[in-house]
Amino acid sequence: MNTTISSAQASAGAQPVRIGDYLRQWRQRRRLSQLDLALDAEISARHLSFLETGRAAPSRDMVMRLAERLDVPLRERNVLLVAAGFAPAFPQRTLDDPALAAARVAVDQVLKAHEPNPALAVDRHWNVVAANRMVTPMLDGVAPWLLAPPLNVLRLSFHPDGLAARTANLGEWCAHLLERLHRQCEATADPKLLELYQELKTYPVPARTAPIAPDAVAVPFRLRLGDDTLSFISTTMVFGTPVDVTLSEIAIETFFPADDATTARLRRIAAAL
Repeated sequence: MNTTISSAQASAGAQPVRIGDYLRQWRQRRRLSQLDLALDAEISARHLSFLETGRAAPSRDMVMRLAERLDVPLRERNVLLVAAGFAPAFPQRTLDDPALAAARVAVDQVLKAHEPNPALAVDRHWNVVAANRMVTPMLDGVAPWLLAPPLNVLRLSFHPDGLAARTANLGEWCAHLLERLHRQCEATADPKLLELYQELKTYPVPARTAPIAPDAVAVPFRLRLGDDTLSFISTTMVFGTPVDVTLSEIAIETFFPADDATTARLRRIAAAL
């Protein structure tokens, strides 16, 4: 895989101060020309050029329109609005805020309903915000300091004192995770994600050597637990129409057994809890 994150790193390293600078950086991050974005936003390329150079000031509606066309995350849309002299449009609450009660109930219901399979919810930096009871047995033998809040799923997966020692296909699985993080860094240019990406690359993870099997449908996660090797396939769920920053950044990671032996072992673990 390409391990450079040049556009994201460049954007994070030179923070813009004017709305035009922000718009240009997001356009370049999406690899769009001024003409491409102007056509998509149904404005003239000349007007967009004036907005980027500061010769014209965008209205609030124009900022929102361009941000939508550029698929800017809600958190950064607020930044664009403030840079243009407007109030933020999207609230940011903690997950235990009463306004997010229905969303928190939905998260808990999904996690509970997924038992006896493990599932957890993470924030934008891959820190665990909720998990079902099947996750704890999977963490047997992990160094206690890695489990201290905030528990970071990626650090846990890559660190020698975490799950790396018990992951049977470590090179393959970590390559998959690193590719996901790479795409996330490119999409958001989040400085903390960029730092996490660089940190993960320092851990002694073997390179992926074996090609993906022709009959494979997904990259598995194969975890040794006692005398067994559990095999999982994973899915990611997000809220479909969030207008809250926190809610837009929550992802639920669910793991399904990839074979009958894993199904049987998970049922035994659940029965013993």
